[in-house]
Amino acid sequence: MASGIKNWWTFARWSDEYEQGVDEYIEKTFATKSQGDQICCPCEICHYRYWHRRNVVRDHIICNGFVPRLDKLFELGEDNKREKVTVDHNVSSNMNDDIEGLLHDTLREGPNEDAKNFFKLIEEGQQELYPGCKKFSKLSFTIRLFLLKVDYKLTNVAFGAILELFREVLPDAKLPSSFYEAKNSLKALGLDYSKIDACPNDCMLYWEEHADATHCHVCKTPRWKLNDKDDMDEGKTHRVPAKILRYFPVKKRLQKLFMCPETARHMTWHANGREKDGYLQHPADGQAWKDFNREYPKFAEDPRNLRLGLATDGFNPFHSMSIVHSTWPVILINYNLPPWMLMKHEFLMLSLLIPGPLSPGNDIDVYLQPLIKDLKDLWEFGLETYDASCDKRFDMHVALISTISDFPAYAMLSGWSTKGEMACLIVIMRPNLIG
Repeated sequence: MASGIKNWWTFARWSDEYEQGVDEYIEKTFATKSQGDQICCPCEICHYRYWHRRNVVRDHIICNGFVPRLDKLFELGEDNKREKVTVDHNVSSNMNDDIEGLLHDTLREGPNEDAKNFFKLIEEGQQELYPGCKKFSKLSFTIRLFLLKVDYKLTNVAFGAILELFREVLPDAKLPSSFYEAKNSLKALGLDYSKIDACPNDCMLYWEEHADATHCHVCKTPRWKLNDKDDMDEGKTHRVPAKILRYFPVKKRLQKLFMCPETARHMTWHANGREKDGYLQHPADGQAWKDFNREYPKFAEDPRNLRLGLATDGFNPFHSMSIVHSTWPVILINYNLPPWMLMKHEFLMLSLLIPGPLSPGNDIDVYLQPLIKDLKDLWEFGLETYDASCDKRFDMHVALISTISDFPAYAMLSGWSTKGEMACLIVIMRPNLIG
């Protein structure tokens, strides 16, 4: 620096040295790196993602702080580079410095394998459907076909026949060759689900250690529907499960929230973008959130760690009041997002679809087992995730802090009776962490 102030960003923001360093940085950057009258803002909020004018950049750096980065700063000398790296990682002269942690953080920059594979699939899926087609890509066309299949109850054979017709009409189009190829392409994006057989009396799941069982170990009911004769096809016997739970795995879908830079930026809104004016505008303003932070300070250190809510209720999928049927979806709500996003349908995550025709009642915990297992893993061990907003990896941990339901469903989820003399419960404001 011309003034001789080195590492000016380490001074207090209200100091003359910091303000002088900001002014000199802006002058030099606008002289060498500007596009028109704007530069990439290096404050802790914008983090080199947004372009602003001179006065806005100055205000942001002074108010939000400065993030020095070797690949974004103007060219420094070799001595200054070494000094900057030292400051970036808060390396002191203390002999107890966490050198292994520093190297680990350095090696974790950039996309991990899951992110690379996802970006590759997205890139391939964004190819033009046929030369000159601007409206549809291969991926968007495949998704649109699947939506039509669901809306109009098309069979797999009909779906394949439609694909074959399109291939004949548009020979140059990049279309899936069959229904199964189209299904696998969406499965690679994480848009798949697992079928788990269940006891029709809600006693158990044929899962993990009971995956190969043929009868319920509680009520001895057969796993398969009893038919007069087996459905034979090429010497194979097709057995139909009496009841099927559909589980939509959550780990990869939670990872993908951070792979889009725009969404990843909103995932820390509760900590960096929320106006803290004392009003209750978001769950982060509530007492339960604050109590959780005090009880689990290590989890609260990283604002990217996810806090989820769980909502469930029964509904009749047949739109007919004359048919008694109750199917129970279990939906996860992402509380990291700002309030104008967290209740939008694209951010509500379906995790379980518990089949009818009857409500699972107090046995709903049987069906929650796969979800609880994944949530416990995410709470205890975390999951390496790529954050596209800062081009770094981190260990994402997840906590389930609340449930949303009506009173009967509340009794099912909590295991407490909501009937009779003690129906009105005294609720203690405390995070409801599953596990």
